Amino acid sequence: MARKPAPQDPLAQVRSLLERLTLTTAARCLQDLLAQAEGTHPAYSEFLHQLLEAEQNSRWERKLQRRRRWSKLGPPLALEGFDWAARPQLSPQVVKELLTCRFIDEHRNVILVGRPSTGKTTVAKAIGHAACSHALSVYYAPTAEVLDTLHAARADGTYRKVFRRVTAADLLILDDAGFSDLGRDAANELFRVVCARYRQRSTLVVSNLPFKQWAEFLPSPAQAVAIADRLVDDATILRFSGTPYRQPRDVHGAPLDNE
Repeated sequence: MARKPAPQDPLAQVRSLLERLTLTTAARCLQDLLAQAEGTHPAYSEFLHQLLEAEQNSRWERKLQRRRRWSKLGPPLALEGFDWAARPQLSPQVVKELLTCRFIDEHRNVILVGRPSTGKTTVAKAIGHAACSHALSVYYAPTAEVLDTLHAARADGTYRKVFRRVTAADLLILDDAGFSDLGRDAANELFRVVCARYRQRSTLVVSNLPFKQWAEFLPSPAQAVAIADRLVDDATILRFSGTPYRQPRDVHGAPLDNE
């Protein structure tokens, strides 16, 4: 007489089905939610909602983690400890509005300009992390690094892929713009990036130099005007002034002529 097959565990069957549907978090949480339901007796629809909500929340968090990793922004950064008193002409309300990331939805640019060590990069990275928390794609890098990467991509045949990654991000953060002089090829790459993103994506630029001095590090005044005009069009500009954060502990000797 043939033996009857052993009955399958319904819970195991459901878990297996969830895994095949790639609902991995729901499969992992199923037993705990069932145990909780034995005490609370939720409606079937409420239990199903709890199960699917756990899956949704897990997927959202994984998406945010990918955004942060892809952005190259580094550890999460906020502005709770930012010393606004040291920057009396910088409006906290304007910065907090930028943290809502509405300017990205509007495809507007943001320019942070001022002397070194006044908090520009800190504010830029905080805005970048806020964008990541909204599941927006962010790409952060020093300007020279972006241009060097594009130049290298021309040599190894990956230019289209790299250019698309730079220009397709919802928010591109170019730090240290104007820190070093650009050759004609690098300036042309910068112009191409700015033109590709103009009124299509938001670009945030951090610079120690005001735009009227951009001709000092670009090969020609015409290029400086062409790039600056597209960046400042309908942009929000934050000017950082005041005493630099980084200061020496002691100063000895007579003042130097250039101090």
